[in-house]
Amino acid sequence: MKIGLFFGSFNPMHIGHLVIASYMANYTELDKVWIVVSPHNPLKEQADLIHAHDRLEMAKLATEDSEKIEVSDVELKLPKPSYTIDTLTYLSEKYPHHEFCLIMGADNLKSIKKWKNYETLLKYYKIFVYPRPGVDLSEWIEHPSVFITNTPQMEISATFVRKSISEQKSIQYFVPEKVIDFIEKKGLYRKSN
Repeated sequence: MKIGLFFGSFNPMHIGHLVIASYMANYTELDKVWIVVSPHNPLKEQADLIHAHDRLEMAKLATEDSEKIEVSDVELKLPKPSYTIDTLTYLSEKYPHHEFCLIMGADNLKSIKKWKNYETLLKYYKIFVYPRPGVDLSEWIEHPSVFITNTPQMEISATFVRKSISEQKSIQYFVPEKVIDFIEKKGLYRKSN
């Protein structure tokens, strides 16, 4: 089975993430998409990151009705910081019957040369890229491991969602209802946090 790994903090999971996952699972050669909730991206600030288990639960709530999208906690069990290449190596050894591919945004592809063992990633794994506004991918168009998709673009971010919640603005339609309920029940992303 060909599985696309969609890594992220998903802080929180919103419809932009779901559009990407759904497109990759249904409009590419991938059979399934695994949402991989990361403890902390070594290249990003940790300031607004809520507990990984809450982010994992929100991802599960958002995708529980999907047959082709699953949520994985693999990175929460591996040594920190988590590097994509280490996770891929671990999964490839644990599930040798699966072919793992990466799903990433054009912005991440632009910075991939900063990643640990990026040459190995590009040599052994296919990368399915979703576009980002204003990101030029011309240097990657001919790369044999890189597949630039026509995933619909949405101008929505987890930062926008968190800011909206802290300002007590509605996030209806930006975030799945089950995730909104979870956020409200736990009082997540309030200014007092």
